[in-house]
Amino acid sequence: MFTGIIEALGTIQKLDNRGKDIRLTVSSKHLDMSDVALGDSIATNGVCLTVTDFGDDYYCADVSTETIKLTGFKHYRAGSTVNLEKAMRPTDRFGGHIVSGHVDGVGEVSQIIKHTDYVEIWVKAPEAIAKYIAHKGSITVDGVSLTVNKVNGAEFMLWIIPHTLKETVLGTYKVGTEVNLEVDVIARYLERLMLGDKAAEPVEKGIDMAFLAENGFLKK
Repeated sequence: MFTGIIEALGTIQKLDNRGKDIRLTVSSKHLDMSDVALGDSIATNGVCLTVTDFGDDYYCADVSTETIKLTGFKHYRAGSTVNLEKAMRPTDRFGGHIVSGHVDGVGEVSQIIKHTDYVEIWVKAPEAIAKYIAHKGSITVDGVSLTVNKVNGAEFMLWIIPHTLKETVLGTYKVGTEVNLEVDVIARYLERLMLGDKAAEPVEKGIDMAFLAENGFLKK
């Protein structure tokens, strides 16, 4: 588990194709690796990855093709900068919110408006997860725990202070940048809880055009 408070920035050094997986090597001069062990988790731009090798200023992790497909990793290259956070310990301060490191979808930066003391960033989320995004609720963007300041349909707005812009990859965003999104896990549990006893019932397949075609109701 993570909190969404970024500890350091890292640089992707290598992306080695290993058949069905990619071996990722990330370096960072500012991430304390002294307490890292094989098998530990490090959130990399919000994606929970397992450490398979490490040194004083780097770590390696295997990334599945499924993870690459469903996250912003499909756009990452050697030299890309990423947000880093080690898994929290029971004694750590809980500075952000509960973050699992499991990306729910990829959003796109739609507007960036600069103000005197902050930057206003609008992100368009996938429609499937828009219902989990609430005004003044929490959301994780590329691993950063942030507060939603406005919501308009599937778009939401964030106020980003200079410190966050400097210490995370948010300062590199441009209109069109794709970002990893993880909604607040509490929203997901509430949705499931509201089903009550129906939660135990199998999900029935709805009737759509594909169903009608499969069952002979539509002519080819």
